[in-house]
Amino acid sequence: MALTDRKPRGALRVLLRAPIWLYRARLGALAGHRLLYLAHRGRRTGARREVVVEVVRYRPDVPEAVVVAAWGKNPDWYRNLRAAPALEVRIGAQRWTRPEHRFLDGEEAHAVLLDYQRAHPHAWKRIAPVLGFPVDPADPSWPERARAVRAIAFTPRAEG
Repeated sequence: MALTDRKPRGALRVLLRAPIWLYRARLGALAGHRLLYLAHRGRRTGARREVVVEVVRYRPDVPEAVVVAAWGKNPDWYRNLRAAPALEVRIGAQRWTRPEHRFLDGEEAHAVLLDYQRAHPHAWKRIAPVLGFPVDPADPSWPERARAVRAIAFTPRAEG
């Protein structure tokens, strides 16, 4: 069982939520385009919720940021986005209110993760085992595992 198969608790949860304070202090630019702050509504309570997730692909030309749901089989923030759109996304110095989002299909998620592995091989070697992935994309189980990943792409809301 991978470490990420269930929700983080205790000190790990506090550590993973620490970047939220960076964004609340309007210092998100310090994280560059590697982290994304996401504000969303709880699907049952309607309360504002916040999470910071790692960006696996950022395309400034579009602009578009892709993140994956890594903690838990079906993290709360992912299920909340299934129920209602995001309230806000911050990436680098950018802030997108009511951003558009789309859920990537298995093939596109596979391609995004393969690009991430190629662009960040050292980070991938540390992250892959934690996520339950084989380090080497040539492993026969890699494509199946990658296609099962829940990935979401965010873009700013189109004007008009």
